[in-house]
Amino acid sequence: MLNQLVVAEVQNTTWGNIIVVSGAMLILLLLLKHFAWGSVSEMLKQREDKIANDIDSAEQSRLKAAALEQEREAQLLNSRAEAATIIQQAKDNGEMTRQTIVEDAKDEASRLKTKAQSDIAIEKDAAYQAVKDDVAAISLQIAEQILRKELSKDAHEALIETYIDTLGSTNETR
Repeated sequence: MLNQLVVAEVQNTTWGNIIVVSGAMLILLLLLKHFAWGSVSEMLKQREDKIANDIDSAEQSRLKAAALEQEREAQLLNSRAEAATIIQQAKDNGEMTRQTIVEDAKDEASRLKTKAQSDIAIEKDAAYQAVKDDVAAISLQIAEQILRKELSKDAHEALIETYIDTLGSTNETR
């Protein structure tokens, strides 16, 4: 049944067919080498160079990115250190300002206290002087009254009480 399906049957292969096919193949290879091999080789070489360049570019880009990352990390650390320094300086300045304000307030309070004590001493001296003057004036008035008339003991006490009462009323008006 298989014999019926085959259109042609090859009886044997001859050396002539092998030589013709080999020659055709050799001519085909020579033609390919002459016309196509150079451009195919050149295209493959260009492709190889492009891939090598892309790999080199990628490596250089990776190295640049790593260097930039290290530089940014260093800048970040430097910025953090500067920020910490600025914060510390601000704290120090604030503390110095606080101390200056406290010292100024203490000095002002001390000055006001000294002035108040001085004013009190002056007022006290003035009050003593006023009392002294009043006592002297009263004593003089009593002496005048006594010299004008000779008084008995009762009249003398009444005169003193009158002057004391007058002294009280004159001090209230001041």
